[in-house]
Amino acid sequence: MNISFEVVPRTAEATVDQLNFVAEQLPFIDTINIPDLLRLPIRSWDGVDYVNRNKYNFIPHIRSIDFDLKENRLQQIIEEKELDKVLIVTGDPPPDRSHRIYRTHVVDMVRQIRKDFPSIEIYCGFDPYRSGVKEEKDYIYDKFDAGCDFILSQPFFDMRLLDVYADFIPADKVYWGVSPVITEKSKLYWENVNKVVFPKDFEATYEWNTQFAIDVLKHCQKNNANCYFMPIRINLEKYFLPIREQIQF
Repeated sequence: MNISFEVVPRTAEATVDQLNFVAEQLPFIDTINIPDLLRLPIRSWDGVDYVNRNKYNFIPHIRSIDFDLKENRLQQIIEEKELDKVLIVTGDPPPDRSHRIYRTHVVDMVRQIRKDFPSIEIYCGFDPYRSGVKEEKDYIYDKFDAGCDFILSQPFFDMRLLDVYADFIPADKVYWGVSPVITEKSKLYWENVNKVVFPKDFEATYEWNTQFAIDVLKHCQKNNANCYFMPIRINLEKYFLPIREQIQF
């Protein structure tokens, strides 16, 4: 079982602080993901300058709409940064309209990078709340067919829905996403923007979210799957230390 921790690079100092917390408090983390958010000063692949790659797997997020497949800019980044793993996602529209984007589809980019770098590990995402299960399943397998090695999910909030996807995604090829939602404002955001349907028993508390994370980790341990933590603007100690105490890694 691999467990990934997403570090949002808001500043260089914040990035170092999060990585220090992981190193000092979360010995079970073996992978660091860094998203590529255009409003932030650090691009995902520049995270290589912060992450100890002797200790952690490093997975930068790549936005397919930022790259023209007719060019080799992504290939140049992979070679320059000596990347052995990439997560390819579509990417949100840029906040600045002057930022040029392209109609590059994730599946086409996966196919091209697999051709150019046969040994690289390619990760892709999926969103259980984006569309129907059948549509998402087909999209997941399109990515596998193109050369994707692993699928990372957007956060789940309901073990029943996770079990539905676990029926058809190979356990050793998936990272189940977990993200604590601890305020009503955040809950409304997930509902309105990401179309999340929270279970009836959901509570926007550390206690509920901690227990859900423990349930997901137990599922991963039982089924030889992987977990992907996305801690967004929370007290890291309050959330992770109870998890560390209750799970035997």
